[in-house]
Amino acid sequence: MTASPKDVSASPDRRPPAITPVRVVIALCLVAPFVAMLWVSSYAKVDPAFIGIPFFYWYQMLWVLVSTALTAVAHKLWQRDQRARRGGDQA
Repeated sequence: MTASPKDVSASPDRRPPAITPVRVVIALCLVAPFVAMLWVSSYAKVDPAFIGIPFFYWYQMLWVLVSTALTAVAHKLWQRDQRARRGGDQA
């Protein structure tokens, strides 16, 4: 006898896919600061100045805050993803 598709999907050995939309969002949150900082020509200028600080400097300082927020979001999404993969138990 061959196993029907229902039997295969109900197998306890079946793992969720490694690449999911949540994991793609996590990756984007972690990669965005690197791309923003490595693309120097996009912010290598003086204007617009902010309270007398050239754009080049305040843009980088802004990314420190943005990177912190994106890393926190990625961490929370990762925790939720891991909880869902374990079946909802608390760790």
